[in-house]
Amino acid sequence: MMTVYPACFYKEKDGGYSVIFPDLDHLATCGDTLEDAVEMAVDCLAGYVDSANEENEVLPKPSDIESIDINAEYDEYESAFVNLIAVDVSEYAKTHFKKSVNKTLTIPIWLNELAEEENINLSKTLQEALMEKLNVG
Repeated sequence: MMTVYPACFYKEKDGGYSVIFPDLDHLATCGDTLEDAVEMAVDCLAGYVDSANEENEVLPKPSDIESIDINAEYDEYESAFVNLIAVDVSEYAKTHFKKSVNKTLTIPIWLNELAEEENINLSKTLQEALMEKLNVG
């Protein structure tokens, strides 16, 4: 399912772009070029919505694009426009946020044997331990 929110794009005096989502607590990102800013806006929106979904947070209804006051968000820019940013959050998350990578690791043989005897999933155990160690998840 597509998620669509309006975003304010501001061309900075130095040539880069700032992007602000007024409906999402002024969520912001940026890019060196317009294409980069659009890609970053999609990534930013997908990450925000994915995180909100995981936390069972209710997202605000997107504003109508015509109701966005471009000057209410930011006032030091060369030019500005409002555009809709759309992303299929679940598909984007599968590819960008939840993609697994293979890692090679070494553990003592006796520890491996004990884990196998107990039918312990080493990948899951490592993920859980890393999340606890890093205070995430």
